[in-house]
Amino acid sequence: MTDPRPVLVVTNLDDPTADLVIAELHDRGTPVVRFDSGDFPATLSCCAFIGGDVTQWRGSVQTPTRTAELGAARSLYYRRPSGFAFPHLDAQDARFAAAQARFGLGGVLTSLPDCLYVNHPNRIGDAEYKPAGLAAAATCGFAVPPTLITNRPDNARSFIKQHGPAIFKPLSVPLYLVDGKAQTVPVADVSADEIDEAVTGTMHLFQARVDKVADVRVTVIGDRVFAVRIDCDLLDWRTDYSVHTYTPVSAPAPVERAIFAYLRHFRLVFGAFDFALSRSGEWTFIECNPSGQWAWMEPPTGLPMTAALADLLERGTRDRRT
Repeated sequence: MTDPRPVLVVTNLDDPTADLVIAELHDRGTPVVRFDSGDFPATLSCCAFIGGDVTQWRGSVQTPTRTAELGAARSLYYRRPSGFAFPHLDAQDARFAAAQARFGLGGVLTSLPDCLYVNHPNRIGDAEYKPAGLAAAATCGFAVPPTLITNRPDNARSFIKQHGPAIFKPLSVPLYLVDGKAQTVPVADVSADEIDEAVTGTMHLFQARVDKVADVRVTVIGDRVFAVRIDCDLLDWRTDYSVHTYTPVSAPAPVERAIFAYLRHFRLVFGAFDFALSRSGEWTFIECNPSGQWAWMEPPTGLPMTAALADLLERGTRDRRT
């Protein structure tokens, strides 16, 4: 008998990765309810009740075309929803309304009974802190490059002189617009003489540059590991996807053990890990994105990542292993 419980997909309208997974689920006859929490309250509504004899949230979220019962979701794929916006309110009232939406609607969506989260929004939030990720990586047994996080120029200069060549990378990349166009902040080489008093203005991450011959992106979906070697001559391979060569590889056993220890630490069932591969074959941990992209690697490698993610969402809590 077909399981009538839907898979919830929470993301923005323009998300081709989610589109692939939803199409796969539709082809299997698995019901899907997609919505963007950022559409609240314009085209998304919610009503939830608990108390008395009711010990789990009851109610629904509703879009113009779909209704999802809160207690019926088998899994929730939390991708990249847009933020709450209240353009009809003044700034102070909009901040208040956004807080109510975050802790009200957001709180309900993070408390669904018997639901597998891929990943749980709170766990995503924990894992997005780079300092926490690096600390967990070191504890779990990964090789981690020497790293300094500071707003003190003298400490930054000393670190670069001791551990250089070094790179600078942002600790987080919020929306950054130049002439109305979204920009990325790439990883960049940095020398000690480039450090000035501007460093005092906020926290910065400096890291010893790994002498690498290639990069490796490892996408973990439930208990399945998809490792892809990325060959290019770029310091930051994300700055130009047109020059890459992709090759499926196998992660060494110690790396794979550390990967699953890391996922257990943050209680994640999905993770996109980045490694630098040295000439000697050592895999050095760079970061893990709990909401990382993966779909662009599927066509050139043939790795069945869409199917694996659909499998995980379709099984729901029957596949809770991490």
